[in-house]
Amino acid sequence: MKKILLFFLASGMLLTTLPQNLNGRFSSSVNTFERFDTLGSSKTQARTYQMLSFNFGKENIWLRSNLNLEYDVANKLKSDPRFRVYNLYADFQKIFDVASLKLGRQPLYNSVAGGVFDGATVGFNYSGCKLQAYYGGNVPAYQTLELIDNWSDNYLLGGEFTVYALMDWRFSAKYINKNFSTPAYTEKRLDPNFNEIDVLIENNSSQYQFVSGEVSYHKQKFGSANVRYDYDLNFQTSSRFEISGRYEAVKNLGINAYYNYREPKIRYNSIFSVFDYGNTWEIEGGIDYLVDNKYTLIGKFANVTYKDERSQRVTLGISSQYGSITARKNFGYAGEMDAISFYTALTQLDGLLTPSLGFSYTRYKLSENDPSNELISVLAGTNIRPFRTLSFDIQGQYLNNKIYNNDWRLFFKLNFWFNTIF
Repeated sequence: MKKILLFFLASGMLLTTLPQNLNGRFSSSVNTFERFDTLGSSKTQARTYQMLSFNFGKENIWLRSNLNLEYDVANKLKSDPRFRVYNLYADFQKIFDVASLKLGRQPLYNSVAGGVFDGATVGFNYSGCKLQAYYGGNVPAYQTLELIDNWSDNYLLGGEFTVYALMDWRFSAKYINKNFSTPAYTEKRLDPNFNEIDVLIENNSSQYQFVSGEVSYHKQKFGSANVRYDYDLNFQTSSRFEISGRYEAVKNLGINAYYNYREPKIRYNSIFSVFDYGNTWEIEGGIDYLVDNKYTLIGKFANVTYKDERSQRVTLGISSQYGSITARKNFGYAGEMDAISFYTALTQLDGLLTPSLGFSYTRYKLSENDPSNELISVLAGTNIRPFRTLSFDIQGQYLNNKIYNNDWRLFFKLNFWFNTIF
């Protein structure tokens, strides 16, 4: 009964509205790779994914979904077939022109603890101000179509108030309380007489509880700025403070700045909270310059400060409509790394073919005296689009490092878009 509760909750309300439109996308893909069970013993896997995303309804009442079916056609796994329900909810919009309501399994966009949940979201939008509140339970493992057990220990609630009334400005205040219940387990322990006994270990539900504030400013042909602050109510400390901005000093020249203070995000009542950990401070500055309205040159330098050490990062690149090339170097406390990557994709024959090619090379080591490790990855493929609603993707992938030696993979995907009016 639990497995179909969400479906009838969402669709039952919609069937009475005589829906007039069905639109969405269906895709089918297969990814082949070699899987080693033991040294010298491997199996070829061909993992298939059948994905369906559709919207069913009319005007301001919709049933929205995102579903996936997994199966291995070469060597069946113990969990096959696996059916995942990422989204399945009723979406009521423009109720009395000011309110909205979502019921069912739905996405949550939150800077602290986003994801998917089973529940309800209520929104109000009036005169440049928007208020949103949500409540529900965490989704079971593997996104099965059922409600999670012990809801009281696995729920989330929160809200957001946003002001758009001032031109070029956005102000937002948020709150979220997300709870997790760790499964109980049995462990060996010694009693007072040093006899071994089985003890049931049960932890309290751990949680994230944050308040956040965001301020954004954007003015065309001038620049933009964003400020974000997160406060951890459980640990009563600042969790994150972030500032980013871009200013066009002269035409085609942009100056970028970024600052970030971050504390490790640890669940309340977690054993990790007893460790001595340090916060990080990151500051980065850079420029971007547009040449002939075709090529953008990018250069950035960053410094990351840990508890007692520092690390630096340099990024150089060029991007255009034909692709991008990026070089990056890390050095200092976080280790040494040199990396270069290249990607291009060019549409041919009025969109019929879009071949693509990507390459990356990375050399890294943890400290100056350690031996270097190398990683090479290559991907090459093409997108074939014979019709506006139908496309095919095929891609070969190659990876080589000390763990995956000459790893070859093949990926194929079919996409079909549909839009039917009744």
